[in-house]
Amino acid sequence: MIRKGDFVLLVGEDGKEFLLKVEDRVFGTHKGNIDLSALTQLDYGDCVKTTKGVRYWIVRPTLYDFIKRVKRQTQIIYPKDIGYIMLKLGVGPGKRVVECGTGSGALTMAFSYYVRPFGRVYTYEAREEFSRLARTNLRKVGLDEWVVFKVARGEDGFDERDVDAAFIDVKYPEPLVKSAWDALRSGGSIGFLLPTANQVSSVLKVVDEVGFVGVEVVEILVRRYKTNPERLRPDDMMVAHTGFLLFGRKVRRGCG
Repeated sequence: MIRKGDFVLLVGEDGKEFLLKVEDRVFGTHKGNIDLSALTQLDYGDCVKTTKGVRYWIVRPTLYDFIKRVKRQTQIIYPKDIGYIMLKLGVGPGKRVVECGTGSGALTMAFSYYVRPFGRVYTYEAREEFSRLARTNLRKVGLDEWVVFKVARGEDGFDERDVDAAFIDVKYPEPLVKSAWDALRSGGSIGFLLPTANQVSSVLKVVDEVGFVGVEVVEILVRRYKTNPERLRPDDMMVAHTGFLLFGRKVRRGCG
């Protein structure tokens, strides 16, 4: 059963979605109002009608739904990139991850979700207002418990050692490569989000100099389709280039 304080995703017959917290209030739409407290008498998969008789189905929101709707002051990393980042960095339960460039906390949210219950995310952000917003976003969905928020610049080095993975998303990542190397355990993975090709070239040189191996650069595109079975075709718009992803692994130096 749905409980007060739970988050629900309401999906309308027209495909319109609303992510809402179940509480003692009335949610208003142009298609009528919904008493959110009444949802505690229903379960996920049920439908609820507005005061105008329009139906909305109640589904359990996923991490994707939360990330799509995160309150932002910065550009966020898109879910299409986040999934690949999680797999390439090997993020999972019990892992320790350093992130530099918290921004609004979309990627931080994914990291914290997957390292539960025994892992930890150490996220660095130079601007206090961004760090504060990210903390608010994660607290809203109950994921802040697994995150250590730091208002600091990674150029001065990271406090952590022997972490499993590091991810860098800042304007000038080159000075952070050595700091990430020092923080990673041997065999650990590093990742970067880089918006331009010339920045990729610059970072490639530095990761090679520092000693990372298994280096990969990818760009992930998503092409959606209109879901009319009689006229199936691509959407008119697509989320294409959002950034280049660069990955590498730390190994022991001096192998004979």
